[in-house]
Amino acid sequence: MCLALNSDLLSSPPDNDQSSIFISAMKDIKERGNQTVVTEFIFLGFSNHPELQGLFFSIFLFVYLITLLGNFLILAAIRINPVLHTPMYYFLSNLSFLDICYTSTTIPNMLVNFFRVKKTITYEGCLSQLFFLVTFAGSEGVLLAAMAYDRFIAICHPLHYPVLMSKRVCAYLAAGSWLCGLVNSLTHTGLTATLTLCGPNQISHFLCDIPLLLKLSCSDTSVNEFTLYVSSATIGLSPCLFTAVSYMLIISAILKIQSAQGRQKAFSTCASHLTVVVIFFGTANFNYDQPSSGYSLDVDILVSVLFCIVTPMLNPIIYSLRNKEVKVALRKLCEGYFLFSDSRS
Repeated sequence: MCLALNSDLLSSPPDNDQSSIFISAMKDIKERGNQTVVTEFIFLGFSNHPELQGLFFSIFLFVYLITLLGNFLILAAIRINPVLHTPMYYFLSNLSFLDICYTSTTIPNMLVNFFRVKKTITYEGCLSQLFFLVTFAGSEGVLLAAMAYDRFIAICHPLHYPVLMSKRVCAYLAAGSWLCGLVNSLTHTGLTATLTLCGPNQISHFLCDIPLLLKLSCSDTSVNEFTLYVSSATIGLSPCLFTAVSYMLIISAILKIQSAQGRQKAFSTCASHLTVVVIFFGTANFNYDQPSSGYSLDVDILVSVLFCIVTPMLNPIIYSLRNKEVKVALRKLCEGYFLFSDSRS
């Protein structure tokens, strides 16, 4: 049958249209034959320094434990101290919980991979990590904008603060932050799951992120890229601009205060949040807006470590050092713990 087909083709050569269709079909079959179904990904992050795997493990384990301890202490201090049952600390407790979830999405898997020769993650695990990573990062950006709005109302409209920042309004703002991150993440994860991924299945990083997976796609990614641009403007840029405008108005209002003591007291209430905002949006900008020329895996990994790992560790430290009420609450928490331990012994 094949010989007969070949002889027919030789005896009656196809015209130009039939020939182009035949060649296009053969190319398509060949491309599909070369594609492999990706079931797992190999992380190349930190692979440039195999001799430092033990050191990296120790450092990141220490950072992770400090992050968990610091944020859990913030949550406990706010929970047990009635003085901290205010909108500002309600948002801070949400921020601490987000930081715990955010770091727990990436660090545990990274720590395990330090002991593996082949640092892998399953396809389903990669999508799950992507979903939670985008959810928590997006929620944190919007939450920081909500915290900036809280500081703006407290300093610029103090008489209307109890009404404008009631418990219901705070709950809506916090829930809205989580909802924005969730919807954004569901959209990106769903679009990423529709991509056809082909080899190599290597990710030049220590985590799964949207731009990294788009590079591995052999199908059309125009919809994914457009959605990424839209979400960067809505979930990324808009909260940043809103926060910047809020602090411009806040600083303007503080400078109008007559007494130096009053200005210092007003600024101290938002200094911690402003520091956290600068670190978060600054590292996020470096992480996602690096120039394509002069790419370095080590630099890319370092910037991502600052954004994904170091920033959540610094947040409770900043609030503990720069906020007097938090320091007092943490001191009482530690004193109560030691008194409880002594009474039991």
